Amino acid sequence: MSCSESGPGRARLVLGIETSCDETAAAVSSGGRLLSSVVSSQVPLHARYGGVVPELASRAHAERMAGVIAEALSRAGVGRTEIGGVAVTSRPGLIGALLVGVAAAKAVALSLRVPIVGVNHLDAHVYSVYMSNPGLEPPLVCLLASGGHTCIYRSDGPLDSRLLASTTDDAAGEAFDKVAKLLGLPYPGGPAIEKAALEGNPDAVKFAKARVKGRPLDFSFSGIKTAVLYHLRGMGPGQPDPRTRADIAASFQKTVISMLVGNTVSAAANEGVRTVAAAGGVALNAALRSALQARCCKSGLKAVWPEDGLCGDNAAMVAALGSLLIGRGEDHGLAFDAEARVIRTRGGRAAGAGPT
Repeated sequence: MSCSESGPGRARLVLGIETSCDETAAAVSSGGRLLSSVVSSQVPLHARYGGVVPELASRAHAERMAGVIAEALSRAGVGRTEIGGVAVTSRPGLIGALLVGVAAAKAVALSLRVPIVGVNHLDAHVYSVYMSNPGLEPPLVCLLASGGHTCIYRSDGPLDSRLLASTTDDAAGEAFDKVAKLLGLPYPGGPAIEKAALEGNPDAVKFAKARVKGRPLDFSFSGIKTAVLYHLRGMGPGQPDPRTRADIAASFQKTVISMLVGNTVSAAANEGVRTVAAAGGVALNAALRSALQARCCKSGLKAVWPEDGLCGDNAAMVAALGSLLIGRGEDHGLAFDAEARVIRTRGGRAAGAGPT
């Protein structure tokens, strides 16, 4: 079933909605130009548990959704009836959280009788690189590293990406969170470890870099997490002193960054691509950016990343990508579902952020 009474020309103002994990977000885009972006963070809600609690995340999305949408419209200076299309993250993510966003998006689209598209969260992260770097010419190889995903894509355009590598277990951001908890650092772990590492010696502890047999570009972070655990146990009971904790944080961070940067640059070399990008929440890490920039300079490559506000989960990238899809006449109607996972084989092309 289609919601639209009018053709693609009406979809000049697109409302984007994002609820894949613990950020309730809405944004308004006009022809790809961002008019507003609102993100309601749930970090304080989950901090006491040291990670995202799916049930709590879903409830918080339901409580905040209407207010966040209203704030996005207000900041954009537009009325609800001026919206000409809706884009919503439909996959992948926490299923309960996704369902809240998809239900809200469908309600808006149905009431206004405008097109609606389900957007792949990972494709939106890759697109955030194009949003922040006007005139960026594909192809590029993009590292997407966050709390839930660690992948490498080849992008031949905003709607044309191909999976090159992924993690076999933990995502990089997840590993940061778990190691931070082991070290007695607060949630979220990424910023906490980055801050602690500034005072530490990155060569104090030699953590091994994991290799995935037969898949040299893939990642594995469960081993280094376990290595940190055993290293701490070997030191005896209790938390390490601040100096030792900083050294462990710095050594852990250096090893993870080395894996992320090394595999990404290797992927670029394999693909014959001269531009390398990093996106996702982990791309906010200053040490990662510095290491990627240095490695790319050494290899004659260009390194780029999104602006800070587009690295974490946000609806701006969803609205902007949705504008492209709706602008070319797509309307997924009301029949598409939220999906917790996306099965995309290595080498497989993105489905253009379509509904399945």
